[in-house]
Amino acid sequence: QVQLVESGGGLVQTGGSLRLSCVASANIRDFNAVGWYRQAPGKQRELVAALTSDRGSGYADSVKGRFTISRDYGKNTVYLQMNSLRPEDTAVYYCVVGLGLENYWGQGTQVTVSS
Repeated sequence: QVQLVESGGGLVQTGGSLRLSCVASANIRDFNAVGWYRQAPGKQRELVAALTSDRGSGYADSVKGRFTISRDYGKNTVYLQMNSLRPEDTAVYYCVVGLGLENYWGQGTQVTVSS
């Protein structure tokens, strides 16, 4: 079973930045895809960023130009750099990876952007 440990969430003011980290217990070179979802209270879970070997990276329109997904093979870590944060970015952010035929999820990290 793959375990994902997320960190980097917190409270920031509008216009600030955060970098989320997701450390995997497996070699991320073996992953089919990696991504970040978010879910705000009362709203559906939203895919905000994804990265695959064959298709590259993709972003939700709401975060395009502000968020960047990346990976560090040496650290077995996936990152989400979030810049120019807005109150509507407030949500729990989840790391997800695909390995073989299964997807694995982190427990989530809270991001709160104050007005």
